[in-house]
Amino acid sequence: MPRYALKIEYDGRPFCGWQRQRDLPSVQGAIEAALARLEPDVPGIAAAGRTDTGVHATGQVAHCDMTRDWDAFRLMEALNHHLKPQPVAVLACARATEDFHARFSALERRYTFRLLARRAPPTLEAGFVWHIRHTLDLTAMQAGAAHLLGTHDFTTFRASQCQALSPVKTLDSLEIEAQDIPSGVEYRFHLRARSFLHNQVRSIVGTLERVGAGAWAPEDLKTALDARNRIACGPVSPPDGLCLTGVGYPSEPFA
Repeated sequence: MPRYALKIEYDGRPFCGWQRQRDLPSVQGAIEAALARLEPDVPGIAAAGRTDTGVHATGQVAHCDMTRDWDAFRLMEALNHHLKPQPVAVLACARATEDFHARFSALERRYTFRLLARRAPPTLEAGFVWHIRHTLDLTAMQAGAAHLLGTHDFTTFRASQCQALSPVKTLDSLEIEAQDIPSGVEYRFHLRARSFLHNQVRSIVGTLERVGAGAWAPEDLKTALDARNRIACGPVSPPDGLCLTGVGYPSEPFA
């Protein structure tokens, strides 16, 4: 069966997350339903990451196995036609090797979290940013983030329902930037790792917000990390601002 890699973008708000769930709308379910319109017996698809309810993606990667030998561009066009009007789009499609696996072949996942700090609520960006009404100390957040880089036991920043076999993960990069916008500031948190624990990114961002607000000192991040206890974590941020922006592989499947 020919295998195809798909690069997918979606608005996570109408879905219960990526993973297919009985009687609930999911991104996986939407794409599998579109595939079934093309080939009724197509197997289920696999993705690089299982995003949670309300989390978005501009660079999710999945693979599917088809019976027919499709032209990749025609497959992309057909899927986008059958995905309407749902907020899911296939940005790229490419023929993949038989041993390519969207999840197990991945070397890294990249996430960006957007936080809007201004008095007025968002209008055009509503649902795509975490809105707060106070400004943050960027330097303090960057100092706190430095304590999380590298390989650690991230139990503190792990959801209780996380199914990962180990809480030990390597956070390769955590960069925070700020840019002025009309009447406020937007902060962007860019995180990169081979894999993440359930709610790890949102737990980290929520805790760093407390550092930026002055409620925590930067070194409190190390204390919380060393505690290896979920109780030591700061508040978990909402899903609105979180987006899976890319997945890295040994060779670029869409080159």
